[in-house]
Amino acid sequence: MAKANADKLRRLRAWVQNYDWGIYGTDSQVARLLALNCGDEIEPDRPYAEFWMGTHPSGPSFLADDDDEDDNVSLKEWIGKNPNVLGLKVLQKWGPDLPFLFKVLSVAKALSIQAHPDKELAKELHKLQPNLYKDGNHKPEMALAITEFRALCGFITLEELKGVLEDVPEIVELIGSASANQVLDIDERDSAEKVKSAVRSVFTHLMSASKEMTTKAISKLKSRLHMESQLRCLTEKEQLVLQLEKQYPGDIGVISAFFFNYVKLNPGEALYLGANEPHAYLSGECIECMAASDNVVRAGLTPKHRDIQTLCSMLTYKQGYPEILKGFPLTPYITRYLPPFSEFEVDRCILPKGGSTVFPAIPGPSIFLAFVGEGTMRTGSWEDMVTEGDVLFAPTNTEITITTTSELQLFRAGVNSRFFHAL
Repeated sequence: MAKANADKLRRLRAWVQNYDWGIYGTDSQVARLLALNCGDEIEPDRPYAEFWMGTHPSGPSFLADDDDEDDNVSLKEWIGKNPNVLGLKVLQKWGPDLPFLFKVLSVAKALSIQAHPDKELAKELHKLQPNLYKDGNHKPEMALAITEFRALCGFITLEELKGVLEDVPEIVELIGSASANQVLDIDERDSAEKVKSAVRSVFTHLMSASKEMTTKAISKLKSRLHMESQLRCLTEKEQLVLQLEKQYPGDIGVISAFFFNYVKLNPGEALYLGANEPHAYLSGECIECMAASDNVVRAGLTPKHRDIQTLCSMLTYKQGYPEILKGFPLTPYITRYLPPFSEFEVDRCILPKGGSTVFPAIPGPSIFLAFVGEGTMRTGSWEDMVTEGDVLFAPTNTEITITTTSELQLFRAGVNSRFFHAL
């Protein structure tokens, strides 16, 4: 990389995934960003689910600078030739590649009930079934809401689970009363290991129920809830279960939703998920960042391959409501979201008209997404206009000044700053 050019930001052409749960046509932020970033025409009858920025082979970014020398060169290939852009510490820890994958999600209907394996299990699954598990990496992740964003995440508390087993007879029919009593008979003197074992047992019984029994139980549940709705207001969870049944009729994931926390994020709130934690995104749009992996173990709310045995055996069975991150201010205009994972962090920058701010030089790479508006980004030897839909790669140790004549909203993904301060 030429010295005079060492702090130049590189424009990127992003990748889009058209999974069937995505939002259709121009209603999708993913579609809007794709059109702005790549000039693609939006098809009204096509779902636009995920906008990928990074080096993962399932959806790689390409350099989109004006100079011909880098025409059609992937970001991964370019980093491989210029590994110094990552910084020494990142290079030593993760090799010549980005350790994170940055995305925008537009979710119209529920994604599968899923979990992402830890590193050890990921290596094993990749070795055994490389066609299903595409890499050997773990995939902790964080979702930062752009709109109201709804998700199922982690298991409800023991008391809440007892309430579910008492109030939802269709679940007891599927798992059997002996299995249900394993949970109902637990008291505060029992060990955490006994609680975990009981939760694992009832969840595994539920997820392993036959298709015939599941269809019958869901049909009874649906009829009962419709009848009861004439006499009382259904709970939010009951209303959700009926919505899921419309999206995935006869799917065991519909009933298993009772076992999970129902989380609603407001714009600007974030949720993070460690390895082996069950979750399902339900609706809304978000910024997402994760370790660079595409490994997913699915068990419900999906037409795709299910690996129920692997999912039920891998989960941590931790109970309780997840931590919601509100972010903390770095400057009056920049909010940082810092999950407990080395690979990534996300900054949200909302710059008012006529505003100016600085992203200080850090010892690792970043990717910037201009989400709304336009402005100017400047480094020591480089300056350019950025407009919504632009994606830029910033090399290590690059101080960036941003100014705007309109409001500019952008997001930055980078290696977790705690990683650089760790001994």
